[in-house]
Amino acid sequence: MGVTIKDVADLFGKDVFTSKGVYCGKVADVEVDLTKFKLKSLVIEATRNSFLGQLIKGKKGVIVPYSLVQAVGDIVIIKHVNIPEVPEEVEEAAESV
Repeated sequence: MGVTIKDVADLFGKDVFTSKGVYCGKVADVEVDLTKFKLKSLVIEATRNSFLGQLIKGKKGVIVPYSLVQAVGDIVIIKHVNIPEVPEEVEEAAESV
């Protein structure tokens, strides 16, 4: 069962939270599949101190598949996903490449 919305323009600027109540950021853009007239994804602009902001470390935002959206109302609720911790030595090795 998908989440339905009446007007795509209403999504822009809405606050996005995970299903566990963690703030992610605001909806900055949407991707639409025009052949099926369905939303494909939301582009979430992550704020610096938000859950997503800490995960993406300085990037402007993240694309979230619309299948992870659980509810749209005054706010947007997406499924909470736990990201595994990357050991610091792996991060340092990746940065030096």
